[in-house]
Amino acid sequence: MKLSKKDRGEDEESDSAKKKLGWSCSLLVASLAGAFGSSFLYGYNLSVVNAPTPYIKAFYNESWERRHGCPIDPDTLTLLWSVTVSIFAIGGLVGTLMVKMIGKVLGRSHTLLANNGFAISAALLMACSLQAGAFEMLIMGRFIMGIDGGEIIIINSSIFVCLGIFCQHLLLPQESTWPYLFGVIVVPAVVQLLSLPFLPDSPHYLLLEKHNEARAVKAFQTFLGKADVSREVEEVLTESHVQRSIRLVSVLELLRAPYVRCQVVTVIVTMACYQLCGLNAIWFYTNSIFGNAGIPPAKIPYVTLSTGGIETLAAIFSGLVIEHLGRRPLLIGGFGLMALFFGTLTITLTLQDRGPWVPYLSIVGILAIIASFCSGPGGIPFILTGEFFQQSQRPAAFIIAGTVNWLSNFAVGLLFPFIQKSLDTYCFLVFATICITGAIYLYFVLPETKNRTHAEISQAFSKRNKAYPPEEKIDSAVTDGKTN
Repeated sequence: MKLSKKDRGEDEESDSAKKKLGWSCSLLVASLAGAFGSSFLYGYNLSVVNAPTPYIKAFYNESWERRHGCPIDPDTLTLLWSVTVSIFAIGGLVGTLMVKMIGKVLGRSHTLLANNGFAISAALLMACSLQAGAFEMLIMGRFIMGIDGGEIIIINSSIFVCLGIFCQHLLLPQESTWPYLFGVIVVPAVVQLLSLPFLPDSPHYLLLEKHNEARAVKAFQTFLGKADVSREVEEVLTESHVQRSIRLVSVLELLRAPYVRCQVVTVIVTMACYQLCGLNAIWFYTNSIFGNAGIPPAKIPYVTLSTGGIETLAAIFSGLVIEHLGRRPLLIGGFGLMALFFGTLTITLTLQDRGPWVPYLSIVGILAIIASFCSGPGGIPFILTGEFFQQSQRPAAFIIAGTVNWLSNFAVGLLFPFIQKSLDTYCFLVFATICITGAIYLYFVLPETKNRTHAEISQAFSKRNKAYPPEEKIDSAVTDGKTN
């Protein structure tokens, strides 16, 4: 059938639009499969232990009594439960330290495929723990799942993380079915296993690591949906030449360098506040917090579901406005608002017996804390880590940021039950103090990095460092473009 001029014109415009956007169906499938089997899974596992908490504690007590002939001590139970929650972060740290080596050998696509082995084995361990009567299987599964979460640093989407948290809230466990919450982890892993093998490997990996230009050209053509990819190949080859000319800075060298000291301290403070600000405590222990706030048990699952919706909407809002408002106001404003709402939450929890409507103010306070975090601090710390440093310094900087991130996550998961037990309704003042301290530090130290070159950002920090960086040669040619 012969197309009219109008139809041919519309098709040409559509093809032109696709070329301008630089995407194809293959690229879309690769992005969605990668995010679903990685970021979505990470978000799901952040809070999956929250809803079945009473059933898992009962399982721990039953297993302990069967082995030792007496009920478990309450403090021991609290410690075991804290380890179960927080061991995910230790696995994450291990995965973060492994990912660079594995990614260099296997490439991004095959690293994601291999990572699914961790997810599937962890799901089987956790799902079978009740039937086997071994709570150690649940703890080990959480650790292995943490390794999976640590390795998804190569592909991370804050929106898919929030969607994972939201979907977890949709599943309401029962005493005999809570292991299925951990078993469904295999679904995103299997989806990724079935889809990624049919897609080409990363063109950058094929060119820079495998030195296979023919396969890289074919991969670019598949992902970008166009025949002429000579410009993209040339850019990667130029990048490869530049990288070979750059000596990567070690972690110890970066920590010792006086001209980036303020940047390193700012990354450490930002990443520590990112985890210690209290949001992970809410994700890990939402049901416990709502129960202490006086919310009827039957309504807690539905209230918890609203937190997932707020997280997702706030993450989308942040993605839409970050390039308009900038990093600095969103980060400082987010921590400042969190401190304010943590203070409000403390008041409502303390006065929860004054009226039947007071507990619902606690719900509003928690939703406001989540919205404040996800609209600002939730995604910006990782962006800043990339913008603060030269290309030769970034691998070391991300190792420092990742280590602080996971260790802080572990501290919150392990210590919050004991803090809550000791301070009762005043426990959130600890997080309010951390948030306000972080906001004050960033107000006086953090420059705006939006649309600024690396040289301009370094210049903004140089007065505080009282040291100027050495003359940037090859590295500055790569990194002094406008930050994106």
